[in-house]
Amino acid sequence: MAKGKSGGSYRSAISGRYVTAKHGKASPNTTVKEAAGKSGSSGAHYRSAISGRYVTTKHGKASPDTTVRES
Repeated sequence: MAKGKSGGSYRSAISGRYVTAKHGKASPNTTVKEAAGKSGSSGAHYRSAISGRYVTTKHGKASPDTTVRES
């Protein structure tokens, strides 16, 4: 799946790879929907695949299967 489409894209929390929208919607606990055109963030951040919220770096590193590292 190409990143940057108008509707956003889905990323697997386990592999970190982009997945199809169908897979993303079918697996909400292990995928994160990324907003299109996000900008302005500095450094790496972690986002929970379950809640979609940003989490601390400590939590992100401790839970690699359910968080996604965003740069």
